[in-house]
Amino acid sequence: MSQELVALGIQELGLALSPQDMTNLELFLYEMGRWNQVHNLTAIEGEQASIRLHLIDSVAVLPIMREFLTIPSPQIADLGSGGGLPAIPIAILQPEWRLTLIEAVRKKTAFLQHVRGKLKLKNIEVLSTRVEVVAVQQTAQFDAVISRAFTSLARFLELSLPLLKPGGLVFAMKGKKADEEMQDVSMDAWRLLADKPLHIPNLDVERRLLVLTPREKITPLEQDR
Repeated sequence: MSQELVALGIQELGLALSPQDMTNLELFLYEMGRWNQVHNLTAIEGEQASIRLHLIDSVAVLPIMREFLTIPSPQIADLGSGGGLPAIPIAILQPEWRLTLIEAVRKKTAFLQHVRGKLKLKNIEVLSTRVEVVAVQQTAQFDAVISRAFTSLARFLELSLPLLKPGGLVFAMKGKKADEEMQDVSMDAWRLLADKPLHIPNLDVERRLLVLTPREKITPLEQDR
C-alpha cells in the first residue's frame, strides 16, 4: 500500500499526518486485511476499498469531533467497535484522547487487542462484552460516544444514554437513511447539536455525522447558547 494513495484522501480532509501516523494507519489496514482472510472481520476487501470505506470514512469525522471535544483527554466509547472503526484511526491521530472499544464478538476483540499491542496504542482499552454490561459497570463515565454502522439511531441513543456524563455527546455516523432514522428519535429527550455532511474523497456515497446530547444532561452553559 502506497503512502501516496492514503495521503490523497486524507489531505482533502484537512488533516496533518506525521510519518508515524501514516505508518500506523497503513499497518492497521494491513493487519485488518491479514486477519480478515481468516476471521471475516469486515465484508469489504481490497486495498482501495479499505482505504476509502474504512480509513477515510473513519477519520472524516475528526474535524467535527475536534470542534466539540475541547476538553483535555476526553473519554470516548466506541460502541460495537468491530474491527476498530472508527476508534483505531481516531486513536492513532488523537493520542491524547482516551478511547474504550466495546465489542461482544471475541474474534473481533482478539484483533483489537492485537492491534493495540502492535501499534503500541496506550490510549485505548478493549472491552470484550456487551454495551449493556458496560452501561451498568461504567455509568456516566464517558464524555462522548461514537459508532459506525452499529445499530439504528434510536437504539444507539438508548444504549449511549447511561454511559454519558452530564453534557455528554453522541456522534452518530450515518448514511442516506439518517433522516428516516431521526424520525424515530424523541426530540423531547434529545437535542440535535449538528448535522454535518461528510465528504469522502473519491467516493460517491452519502455520509453524515449527527451530534446529539440528552436534554436532561444539558449543562446550564449549553442552555444559554
